[in-house]
Amino acid sequence: MKRCAAMFAREPGVFGAFVMLGDPDLATSAAILEQLVAGGADMLELGIPFSDPVADGPVIQAAAERALRAGTTPDDCFALLAAFRARHADTPVGILTYANLVLGGGRDHFYRRAAAAGVDNVLVADVPLFEAAPYAAAARAHGVDPVLIAAANTPPERLREIAALGGSYTYCVARAGVTGTGETVRFEHAGMLAALRAAGAPPPVFGFGISQPDHVRAALAAGAAGAISGSAIVARVAAGQPVADFVAAMKAATIP
Repeated sequence: MKRCAAMFAREPGVFGAFVMLGDPDLATSAAILEQLVAGGADMLELGIPFSDPVADGPVIQAAAERALRAGTTPDDCFALLAAFRARHADTPVGILTYANLVLGGGRDHFYRRAAAAGVDNVLVADVPLFEAAPYAAAARAHGVDPVLIAAANTPPERLREIAALGGSYTYCVARAGVTGTGETVRFEHAGMLAALRAAGAPPPVFGFGISQPDHVRAALAAGAAGAISGSAIVARVAAGQPVADFVAAMKAATIP
């Protein structure tokens, strides 16, 4: 059984943690990955720093800038990922990235490297659905799942395409706009979740704005299989704060 499938079979609710690789530097980044696991994160979603992360808000954009200023390269990121996988055989790991980084050396080259580093899935945030098929095919050719994004206003026919192309999980945006934190996140996604279930899509996981344990509980109550928090963790990294306790509180919110 694949790592993500085993995770969803095992956990009544999943908590995923996002950080930017190489932020604020490579050694600290490796230590932060260990904190995420120690805090109880079920899966990791990890960014490769890019100069124009258009799906991300100011907190994650700043993290990418810090990592780039520190000299972090895609080669460094794949090395970090491979080292993490050597230490943690069973933790699902995904990459969130952008098309320029995938296409720079060619899709086949990128997904081959991801597979060699032990990556389970890749979400290419700025590739629209009508351009996603070649990315999905290249990913699957190397045993890597393509993760696709769904939203409350995604038309049913596109949700069926997302279900057919996607793997590991379906990234469901909890709000319009970009990543960030906020006091209120509304999960008015019943139609989207029902359509994804009917189409046999990978498990729905909410992201964008997940920054408090109550948000995790609300996501699960709405019918999601899990939730991913990024900006709230990355803000703690930026402040030099430990992240394990925050992750533990977010994970605790998945337990009935």
